[in-house]
Amino acid sequence: MPFLFIAVAAAAWGSGGAAAAILYRDSGLGPIAVSWWRMVIGVAILGAVLAFRRRRAAPAPRRARRRDLVAIGLGLAVYQTAFYGAVAYVGLAVATVVTLGAGPVLIAFGARVTMGERLGRAGAVSVVLALAGLALLTSGSGGTGTRPALGLALSLLSACGYAGVTLLTRARGTSGQAYDTAFAGFVVGGVCLLPFALVEGLLPATVTYSAGTLAWLLYLGAVPSALAYGLFFAGLAHVRAATASVVALLEPVVAAGIAVALLGERLSTAAMAGTVVLLGAVAALLVTESAYEPAVT
Repeated sequence: MPFLFIAVAAAAWGSGGAAAAILYRDSGLGPIAVSWWRMVIGVAILGAVLAFRRRRAAPAPRRARRRDLVAIGLGLAVYQTAFYGAVAYVGLAVATVVTLGAGPVLIAFGARVTMGERLGRAGAVSVVLALAGLALLTSGSGGTGTRPALGLALSLLSACGYAGVTLLTRARGTSGQAYDTAFAGFVVGGVCLLPFALVEGLLPATVTYSAGTLAWLLYLGAVPSALAYGLFFAGLAHVRAATASVVALLEPVVAAGIAVALLGERLSTAAMAGTVVLLGAVAALLVTESAYEPAVT
C-alpha cells in the first residue's frame, strides 16, 4: 500500500504538468502565480478534510514540531518555484532530467548520512537504471531556454529542495500526520510565494478562458497538490526515502503518456525505450523492497 500511495502521487504530479501547460497557454498566468494558486486551493481542500476528520476521529497523535513544518513549507516553495524557473531558462527536458535525476542521488546520500538507510546493491542498480531511463525518456529535446547556466542552477536548487522535504518528512516522523504536514507545508509555501506572485500577477490576463482557468486551477489544487502530497507523505511513513524518490520517477512517464494521448505529441524511439527502462527499474526496486518493508513498518 505505501508504494501504491507514492505511485498515485507521482501519477497525479505527472498530470499536473499538462494542466499547468494549458494554464500558461490560455490564461496568461505565470509559473509562480500558478504555484501559489495551487497551494492556496490545496490549503482550502486540506483544511476541510482535516476539519471533517477531527470531528470523527480519535485524539490525534503527537504533532510534528512547528519548525519542521516550516522547513517543509519552505522546501516546497523552493523546489516548485525553482523548477518552474528552470523550465523557463533551460527548457522542460533539461530541467526535468537535472531536477528529477539529481533528487534520488541527493536523497540516497542524505538518507545514508542522516538516517543510516542503505539501498543495497540491488537498490543502487535500480536507481542507476531509473536515472538512465529518465535521461532516455527526456532525450527527445534539448535545452530551449535563453539562460542555460541559470536554468541548470535552478534545477539543482529545485532538486535540493525536493530532497530536503523528502528527508525531513521521513527523518522527523512528520509523515505520520500526512495531511497535517501537507496542509502546514502549503500554508508556509503560499506565504513565501505571495510577494513574488503579486509581482508576477495573480489574476489571468484574459477572460476568454475564465471558466477553464478556474477548472484547471481547482484540479491542480485538488489532485497534484492536496491528494498527491498527502499520499506521498503517508507513503514515506513506510518506505525508505531513496526508494520513494525512485518510485516518484513515474511522474515523467505519466506526463509523457498524457502528452501522447491528449496533446497529440509523439514519443521518439529513445523516449519509448526510456519509459520501458524506467518502469522496469521501478518494478525491480519494488520487488527488492518487498523483503525490506516489514522492517520499517
